[in-house]
Amino acid sequence: MKTLALLLALAATAHADDFAARAKKLQQEAIVVDTHLDAPDQLSGKWADVSVRGATDHFDLPRAREGGLTAPFFSIYVSAAYADAGGAARRALELIDLTHRVVDEHPKDMVLAASVAEIRAAKKAGKLAILMGIEGGHAIEDSLGVLRQMYRAGVRYMTLTHTNTNHWADSSGPFYLPDFDPKASYVHGGLTDFGKAVVKEMNRIGMIVDISHVSDQTVDAVLEVSRAPVMASHSSCRALNEGMPRDLTDDQIKRIAAKGGVVMINIGSAFLDPDVYKEFQAALAKIKPEYLALKKKYAKSPLELQKHARGLMEKLPRKRASWTKVVDHIEHVMQVAGEDAVGLGTDFDGISDAPEGLDDYSMLPKITEELLRRGHSEAQVKKVLGENFLAFFARVEAVRDSLSGEAPQVTNCCGAGQR
Repeated sequence: MKTLALLLALAATAHADDFAARAKKLQQEAIVVDTHLDAPDQLSGKWADVSVRGATDHFDLPRAREGGLTAPFFSIYVSAAYADAGGAARRALELIDLTHRVVDEHPKDMVLAASVAEIRAAKKAGKLAILMGIEGGHAIEDSLGVLRQMYRAGVRYMTLTHTNTNHWADSSGPFYLPDFDPKASYVHGGLTDFGKAVVKEMNRIGMIVDISHVSDQTVDAVLEVSRAPVMASHSSCRALNEGMPRDLTDDQIKRIAAKGGVVMINIGSAFLDPDVYKEFQAALAKIKPEYLALKKKYAKSPLELQKHARGLMEKLPRKRASWTKVVDHIEHVMQVAGEDAVGLGTDFDGISDAPEGLDDYSMLPKITEELLRRGHSEAQVKKVLGENFLAFFARVEAVRDSLSGEAPQVTNCCGAGQR
């Protein structure tokens, strides 16, 4: 009996090793896309050489290589505080410049990319393709001209809102604040007329419309207005984490997919695991008096409030989900909307609660290994890792090409025409 048990154990180990070996090989062969990496925000606070391990919390070239990463979107994250304090477009331009400087420092390892073809060319050349996406529609300061200039600067998607409702689109709100009230963000009933013009202009120029962070009504409005498929750059599944407003409902996932769009899974523990999210909410309740005092003290200084509130949040205990929850959410999208509708939008460097066992980019092959272990084919896994996004991006580019004869949108935020 002991001999049989030993043989079974050895067979199981060999089988596990086979999955690991297949995953490692597949990870290096595949194009691996991550649609949301907050490295620019971290590097703007503390500059570091990304060729050195530990440059940011989750990203550097050594760990990216180990994880088989091909094409991360550097997030041009413009905090909601800039919507109140001013300087949102300037902040975006500074982070675009920072992204260029990072790439320029490492020409042998990195290249800026802005298209499907350039991502594939970077993979062939053995370089990391760096793309850019704006997080927070207030970054264009209500100007379609600024939107077009951001595209010319290389930005290829824009998240219509961040945690703040702007002048033309409703947000799902700042769920991470102690005094979060979702109803406070519901101002426009989705998109204003100018918001619809923003979406149409994004379609025309080929900028991906990103509905992460927006309200449910805004999702509805975007899906009605957009001529191109749309993306959720870093959102997970509400069916697996009821109550998390940043996650998507099954109906939303189905409708995004039906229009040719994709849902890119956020790996933050609070997005993945309802127990983690509930504990986080309980912790927020305990610090609410302290936060309200800060809010009163810095009522006229939004950037100072943000700095001090961030310090308060960083002290909160953070429970972490199991990394296998990421695969649960990937599979849920596949079950709800098909294997062509899902990818990775980790939110690395923007989350402080990465799952246990998925601490940085070097551990991405674990996702591949688990998908293989659960019976998904190598072709299906390659879709999740990047091919789904590339096919989606190609569809957005095709819509842009089909609209090449259309005149630019000229509506301003107040509804008047401009030339």
